[in-house]
Amino acid sequence: MNEDVRVTAWVRGQVQGVGFRWFTRANALRIGELRGFAVNLGDGRVQVVAEGPKERCDALLDWLRTGDTPGRVDGVTEIWATPRGGYDGFEIR
Repeated sequence: MNEDVRVTAWVRGQVQGVGFRWFTRANALRIGELRGFAVNLGDGRVQVVAEGPKERCDALLDWLRTGDTPGRVDGVTEIWATPRGGYDGFEIR
């Protein structure tokens, strides 16, 4: 059984003003079964919250780290938790 998890990732680098959140949402939808959001933070990072099957959260995290992302990713920090729910799909905030 692949139970749902929650991952919160903070992406550092040149990730604002380059379509990063749009591409993150597009990839979350492509991977499938993910709910959550991507939001720009005041310090220049992008925060990504995704809930869904762990293997799909891992796939999104792998894409954030090594994928063909817009801009430039200097690093990704993540924490894992239990899902809180309440998301209707994957959105840009």
